[in-house]
This record gives sequence, structure tokens and C-alpha cells, in this order.
Amino acid sequence: MSDLQKNWAKSVLARLPPEAPLIEDEQEESEEISDLPSIARAQEDDSSSASSASSASSAGTIKPAPGQIRPPGRTSAPSNTRLSPLEWSNFFDREFYFRRDFNGSPILHHAYLRVPRPTDSTAGLGPLFVTHHGAGSSGSSFAVLSSEICKILPDAGLLSLDARGHGESRWKSTELESRHQPYDLNLETLGDDLKFVLDQVVREMSWAKLPDILLIGHSLGGAVITDVAKRGLIGNSLLGYAVLDVVEGSALDALQSMETYLSTRPSGFPSIASGIEWQYVLSPNSPAFPQKTHKPNPSTRSRTIRDPTSARASVPSLLEEAPTTTNPDPKHKYIWRTDLAATKPFWENWFVGLSKKFLEAKGGKLLLLAGTDRLDKELMIGQMQGKYQLQVFPDAGHFIHEDQPARTAQVLADFYTRNSRVLTLPPKVSDMLKAGRKNIA
Repeated sequence: MSDLQKNWAKSVLARLPPEAPLIEDEQEESEEISDLPSIARAQEDDSSSASSASSASSAGTIKPAPGQIRPPGRTSAPSNTRLSPLEWSNFFDREFYFRRDFNGSPILHHAYLRVPRPTDSTAGLGPLFVTHHGAGSSGSSFAVLSSEICKILPDAGLLSLDARGHGESRWKSTELESRHQPYDLNLETLGDDLKFVLDQVVREMSWAKLPDILLIGHSLGGAVITDVAKRGLIGNSLLGYAVLDVVEGSALDALQSMETYLSTRPSGFPSIASGIEWQYVLSPNSPAFPQKTHKPNPSTRSRTIRDPTSARASVPSLLEEAPTTTNPDPKHKYIWRTDLAATKPFWENWFVGLSKKFLEAKGGKLLLLAGTDRLDKELMIGQMQGKYQLQVFPDAGHFIHEDQPARTAQVLADFYTRNSRVLTLPPKVSDMLKAGRKNIA
């Protein structure tokens, strides 16, 4: 990377807002709880937006229970426990379940929605950010980010789906127990799933047309949304796409050590709180593990997720209660929902050709990285040619949008503004002159 590029990146980073400090004591914890985002927003159209018509195709909507629709003005009260889980309703307005047949097998898709506000735009709604998480993660990975985006863009909405086999999305119908059967995680299949969920949400919300769409993908999700953009699945509604901390070269290199990583992480946890702590501080000496009694050494903490609110919002959806018949060990009461080792046959399919597709797809392009060393040759050349916008957060980890949600939201909001179809013109000279005469009078 040239000195000119390095100086440019430093100047950009210097203008970004600082990220909130990590919590270090109970007083700061209380402040964090009081500052949790409230999504009580005017939703005049929400009561009439959900369609009651059933699909004539193989797709079917699972009608949400009363707890799956967030009443306006209601805020879930989080516990004062430092590692307590945060409910999805702290960040989103609605959650959806959509059932459909896929090659003869039922799939239940799950998604969260923060509803965009009505506007004077062509679609009649504010922009909709559509997100896709990485392998082993879930749609709640974007929970805190959704709140931060809407602080900056109050009319915006965010749709965050669980990929098949992740979070609450399941291969089988709800009556069947197994989620860990072999499944299709090809890149095109995941892209088709995203389009299906988006179409179903539009139908359920009775939107006349798609609002302006910005795709956001982290890690594997970055490959998915890039493929969706390259295939033109969103059509003219797509303004642009943002890829978070994944490029083809470094992703393929990292796959070589993936199995080693999977063999070293815990297979289960005694509680949800201990799972949150593992993701947040990643310390085998943590008091959350009952076999240890001493405090962890802070120097050993490598923190997979560096923001405590993000960890409390996203980690619970990564775990599920283990069947006592197959796993009676109380230390492993909660296990991982997604069997990452079973996804190995798809790893190369996800990332081969990513850089080329990223540069060739239509729409605005943003690449947000945790370090410039992740750039491969093709992307370096494209960046020098001005083919995409590059932002670097060197003090963030791989979960860049969870580590620094406020800074990420600001970059994404600016990205939307630059690619928006709304043209803001300066005032006419005649109007300025008239206003000046009135002031003088």
C-alpha cells in the first residue's frame, strides 16, 4: 500500500466519531443499561401493514404470536446482570417466520425487521438496509447496528435474516426436531433465500413496491450480498452494497486454519451468560466456567466481540439448550446452534471469485475492513482506480459492526447519502435575494 493511501486512510479515520469505551465497572454498566436504544417510533401504518392473505405458492407465512410484534411505545426492561441476554425487541419492531418447500423439504426462514418510516420518496418509504451475517452467526448480529443507523437516518429501516441452519431458521418444519442434517449452503442458494425473505416481507407489510435497498454483508454474508448484486436479484431498487471485513484472498487463506479454530473452541456452556462471556472476553480462566475459581488475567483476553451490548444482543441466538438425553453434562447445557464443521464442503464456494464480482456488480460499493493487510491484489488495483469506497477501522476485530456499531453506522449512513436518488439542490439565487430583502425590511 502506497504512502499516499496510508495518509488518506489516516485522515479519514481521524474524522470518524470515537467509539464508546468498553465497560470496566458496575457504574458504567448501569449507564449502559440506561442508554439502551428505544425503538418506540411512530408506526401509523403498522396496524394495517401486515397482510392477512395466504400465499398461493409453496411459501407460507407463520403468523407471529402477540410477543412477536412489538407494540409501539413498549420497551423491554433488561436485567441489571452484566452478562444478561438482550431481547430482539430492544432493537427491532417485528420478527417473521416464513415456511416454504425447498427441493421437497420444508424450510422455516426467520427474520427481524425494523420498519422504515413513510416518506415522500418514490417508494413512499425510507431506505431499507438488508443484512446478511457470517457463518455461525445470526441476524441478531446487526441488532445494535440497526439502532445506531436509525439514530442517524430516522426514516430508515433494517431487515436482518437468519440464514438457513442459523439462528431461528430451520431446515425442517417446526414439528421435526433435528436442525443439524446435511443441507445446501451454496452461495446461490443463500442469495435466493435472501430474495425470498425480502419478497415475503414486502408482501406481509403490504408495501406497494420495494423501498431503496442497501445490502450489507459480514464475512460469508459479504459474499452472499455481492452475489445477489452481481445477479441483479434486487433490480433497480438496489442503491449499493457494503461488504464488512472479507476479501477473497485472506478469506481463502483463513480457511486453512478454520478446523483448528473449531477444535479449540468450547463445545458447550453451562449457561447463556457464560457463552456471552466467552465471546466477549474469550478467556478459558473465566469465572463463568465452573471448573475455574480464579479471576481471568486481563492480558489473556482476546475478545471475539469487543462491545458488551453487541455480545449480549447477538450471542444468545447462537446457542440452544442441549438435549439432556444426548448431552447430560451440566457444563454443556447450551450448545452451538450451527455445526460449522458441517459447512466445510461449501467454504471455497463462498469466496472464490468474490473480488471480481465485487468490482463488477452494479451499484455503489463499500468495503469496510479491520486492516489494510486484508486487501488482495485485485482489490488494491480497483481501489487505486476509484471503483469502490474503502474504510478501515484498524482498532476493530473481525466482527467490525459489533465491535464499533456507532462508527459503522455513520459510514453506512454516509454511503447511503452519497448513493441516494434524492437530489438536494442549493436554494435559488432569486429566493435568497427575496429572503434578504425581507430581512432588511
